[in-house]
Amino acid sequence: MKQVWIVDDDEEMGRAISLMLQLLECHTKHFFNARLAAQSLLAGGRPDMMILDINMPEVSGLDMLEFLRRRKEWRNLPVIMLSSEAADVTVDQAMQLGADGYVMKPVTIDELEKVMSQAFYNHLTR
Repeated sequence: MKQVWIVDDDEEMGRAISLMLQLLECHTKHFFNARLAAQSLLAGGRPDMMILDINMPEVSGLDMLEFLRRRKEWRNLPVIMLSSEAADVTVDQAMQLGADGYVMKPVTIDELEKVMSQAFYNHLTR
């Protein structure tokens, strides 16, 4: 079973994503900010995928993505960005930083499953 970390400061959204992921047969762990997720990674935690909200206080999801891509040990971790922001510039920025997918809030289980499958496939074929 895949381990997926959700990093989102919105408790309700985190719970909804977690329920969808459980229906997709994934284990989940929810972090309310990027610092907590980074600390868990640095302590040896290793998810199979990470879902990052873009707009969070202190450390944004884009900052967290950049942190992941700069570190050799997490460079190939599949990362999906989650946001209510549909601006092309934000989507382009996330993809240029190395995101494997981008989903808009509110997300459906079908959308989530599709982008997750594509992200895992992309990492298997690299």
